[in-house]
Amino acid sequence: MKSKSLNTLLFLILRIAIIISLLFASGCDQLSQLTDGTIFKKTDLLEAVKKSGELIVLTRNAPTTYYEGRDGPDGYEYHLVELFAKSLNVRTSYKTMNSVDEIFAAVKNGQGHIGAAGITRTDEREKIYNFGPDYKSIEQQIVCHRMGPAPKNMEGLTDLSILLVHGTSYVENMERLKENISGLVWNTTSELSTEQVLAKVWRREVDCTLADSNIIAINQRYYPELKVALPASETQYLAWVLPDNSEKFQKALAKWFKDIKANNSLAEIEERYYGHTEIFDYVDIRAYKRRIINRLPKYRQLFHAAAKKHNLPWTTLSAQSYQESHWDARAKSPTGVRGMMMLTKKTAESLGITSRLDPQESINGGARYLAQLLKRIPEDVQKDDKLWFALAAYNVGMGHLWDARTLARQFGKDPGKWVDIQDVFPHLSQKKFYKKLKYGYARGTEPVRYVNRIRNYQDILEKELSLTKELAEYVEKEK
Repeated sequence: MKSKSLNTLLFLILRIAIIISLLFASGCDQLSQLTDGTIFKKTDLLEAVKKSGELIVLTRNAPTTYYEGRDGPDGYEYHLVELFAKSLNVRTSYKTMNSVDEIFAAVKNGQGHIGAAGITRTDEREKIYNFGPDYKSIEQQIVCHRMGPAPKNMEGLTDLSILLVHGTSYVENMERLKENISGLVWNTTSELSTEQVLAKVWRREVDCTLADSNIIAINQRYYPELKVALPASETQYLAWVLPDNSEKFQKALAKWFKDIKANNSLAEIEERYYGHTEIFDYVDIRAYKRRIINRLPKYRQLFHAAAKKHNLPWTTLSAQSYQESHWDARAKSPTGVRGMMMLTKKTAESLGITSRLDPQESINGGARYLAQLLKRIPEDVQKDDKLWFALAAYNVGMGHLWDARTLARQFGKDPGKWVDIQDVFPHLSQKKFYKKLKYGYARGTEPVRYVNRIRNYQDILEKELSLTKELAEYVEKEK
């Protein structure tokens, strides 16, 4: 009797254990993540992200995607992802991969929710992977060294050494080109990024490579000898890559992209990271990079001290001074402005400057004047844009900045965003607009070009400083 009761009890315990295990398994299916970071695929991606409260992003460390900036994580893809995560009210977690191939594999293996790394949507890739909406148009280009051999047409590639990054859309494109061009050969690398291959072309270690137009635009300013030889594709589009269980997520993403295009948020991000890249002057940038080595060291501490005193980025102040005078302490314009910061006599007197030709006085005065303008920028101006507004006022005057804001309102644009103000400024030189404004005519394109050139110089300077630091760290490590 006791044996029968014991068997019954064991049977009941076993049934309870089975029920509990089933309930636990069912509950686990609703979780978004395992302890090893692998995402379950039974739950729709959107539900998984919202339930976990975290968006896991697979990306690539590069100037066009995700990198550590002056104030923390930065980059085009980073900014875009952060805006999307905010719309879902979730936090973000970034995993950097070495290549696009790795990102595709990681998405397939459930190690992340999205692959956001400047990934091109192609027909071949769409057969295997899911993509979100297109968000940026690009084209592939053949890029070579300005002083080296370059093809006049696609057939000319057969005589050159070409290096491509393995697993990229560039290889896909070359395979297509090869169907019509006999003798077309290339090498691939799994060790280097597109940016590193561009550096090899710049060092003339290889003749040419294939890269996306946006990546070339950024890197030409660091390596000005790079030259686009030929377009190599029709217009293509960048999109985020998604795992299989993402139908609801894709719909939410499509709606979100539609919204940020409509409210101009996408245009703001585009302007922030690519707005200044349209200015490319090979001779000017080459001279600038030489002067970073030959002239800047003489004045660097003065820029540091003045910027610190007035709470400004020293690289912005240095870049502005280069735009003004090319770091020539005795610079003079036909209109009478003088010195490192090209101050007018009236402005210099108001700042208590006795000699505009004294580098320390000029740099301190320019920094003080810029800081004063910055304090006058209205609170409705976006934080990241305040410095661009102040620089525009330094160039064209605060009154014309007020007029540009007035005109922006009349055009239905946002007077607190640089992306809108720079569109409006050129109208200040047109009579039908300026005759109705308080401060009248202004050379409207000049402040836009002025600000964008400074941004360009600052970006190049910070890259050069970063490379110098990396080299110093490498040398120290090798000792």
